[in-house]
Amino acid sequence: MELLTQRQDIEQLLADDRLPPDRRRKLETVLDVREFASRELGLPDNDSYRTLVELDRPYVLWNVIAAPEFSVQPRTWCYPLVGCLTYRGWFRRASAERSARRLAERGMDVRVVPVAAYSTLGRFADPVTSPMLAHDPIGLAGLVLHELAHQQLFVPGDTRFSEAFATAVERAGLDRWLTARGLGEARLRLARERQVAAEFVALLLEAKRDLAALYAGPMDEAAMRAAKRQRLAALREDGAQLAERHATDRFDRWLASEFNNADLALVATYEEGTRAFAALLAEYDGDFGRFLQAAQRLSRQTAETREAFLNSCRTTACP
Repeated sequence: MELLTQRQDIEQLLADDRLPPDRRRKLETVLDVREFASRELGLPDNDSYRTLVELDRPYVLWNVIAAPEFSVQPRTWCYPLVGCLTYRGWFRRASAERSARRLAERGMDVRVVPVAAYSTLGRFADPVTSPMLAHDPIGLAGLVLHELAHQQLFVPGDTRFSEAFATAVERAGLDRWLTARGLGEARLRLARERQVAAEFVALLLEAKRDLAALYAGPMDEAAMRAAKRQRLAALREDGAQLAERHATDRFDRWLASEFNNADLALVATYEEGTRAFAALLAEYDGDFGRFLQAAQRLSRQTAETREAFLNSCRTTACP
């Protein structure tokens, strides 16, 4: 309700000559990508992301992710309408951190992650939030596409399927928007950044698979704890070497903290199925309408069928 009652119409804001140039550019970007998403990609055409809410905090909320000490499967929390999700959101950072401490005291691996945007899945006209405007225009455009994708398709209780779909739509949609706007150089730069990020994600997912195998093994807890610590230390070293090799600081937040099961579960939620969705889009020769219809059909299948689809690109040549 806090967000919905403070919305300001973006068109009216843009009509004010006193609007700072950087803010103007970003709000214009929002409206442009918003229209592109509906007209060219077939994403929902509604009143979402046509208003702005100024918040007195750097993020709209903070998500708590948790996993058992010897498991890479995240804990779930259940809600009305959306089913069980692999995160718990708090509108105040202190509340999120208290929740994380309680979970850690119970032996869970925990991570608190700041979030700039979220979707009510089309039930309300979701606004742009001021934390979203902290992103550069391309990152901002990606956020709008991601959240609109959630309005297009969201499977209650299946966080992994829903987030993989939204992430894949964000990436493909962003490429098309940049191309349509003649921003080829920006698209090439984004492709290079994604390649580096993909290498980092591959390290995390490899560690997740290794730890899953470790946790399923016959070790006693003390030996398993030591082996876990050794594998996560190796992951941190590999990540630091990758960052040095590419001369990038984009992974500093990850590398500044000790990796744990919650980190690996979070990355897997968003990344493990994105290649399967990219392959599905390629199967329909890039036709977004047919792709969205196919994704909707998949969303109505059993949980086992959706899981098999998300895992279909682990050992095959996919985009």
